[in-house]
Amino acid sequence: MLGIAQDGGHPQPGCLRPCCANLTEQHYPVSLGIHSEEGTNILVEATRHLGDQFTLWGQTHVDHLLLTHAHFGHVDGLGLFGRETLSAQGIHLHVSEEMYHLVDQTPQWNLMVQQGVFEIQTFAVGSALYNQGSLKIEPVRIPHRDELSDMHAFIIRGPNKSLLFLPDHDTWDETLAVHNSTSIREWLSKMNVDIALIDGTFWSEDELGGRNQAHVPHPPVLQTLKMLGDKKDGDPEILFTHLNHTNPLYNQGGEQMRQVSKQGWGVAHQGQRFTL
Repeated sequence: MLGIAQDGGHPQPGCLRPCCANLTEQHYPVSLGIHSEEGTNILVEATRHLGDQFTLWGQTHVDHLLLTHAHFGHVDGLGLFGRETLSAQGIHLHVSEEMYHLVDQTPQWNLMVQQGVFEIQTFAVGSALYNQGSLKIEPVRIPHRDELSDMHAFIIRGPNKSLLFLPDHDTWDETLAVHNSTSIREWLSKMNVDIALIDGTFWSEDELGGRNQAHVPHPPVLQTLKMLGDKKDGDPEILFTHLNHTNPLYNQGGEQMRQVSKQGWGVAHQGQRFTL
């Protein structure tokens, strides 16, 4: 886990409230670093904290880069791979068809493709976007605000376990309907997922004060907990990630964290490692 924060990070720029004041630890925008048995490095999301995340990962070379969607915290580090900084070459950039059109129409990103920094590889639901050795990665179409591109979660399958990376979506009703499922458990079971990193942006609907969920749609953690109930035998490990700076789950000793733990679920932490 190279980051667990929502796009703005934690502390978030411009926030002077207690949630961002006098922090002893910085949380980077959500990202994953994957290292295969064959030595291939795969980065999921390109954030502006790329350098710090490389240090956390212990890697500086990226062979493949996967993007879930176009919202700024997930893509605003793309430029760091260019000549002005890393001067990388030949990174396989895996994007959906809609995201490809955005890359093609964005002058800076298009120039990086022309310069050979990125080699575009488009993916489609129904087939693996990466399948080498013991590692397979599959895209999953997810309803989310599509002002610029569509949104895909990723299932990362290793030789022993599989992990779902779902940092963003609008509502559980929409997501489950798209996948013909009536519950979160049913959907995860259909996908044969052992570990699920899911959208935990906000703890509750009233977290943003005057801004309601219609402005920034994400299913609140409280709603997800109510839908899940307590963890049962055979359930996958479910961890909340993509936490907004206002989310009380940053407080490890808080009542909200205790409620999540009491039900048998968890919150992802920066630097956390999974062996698949």
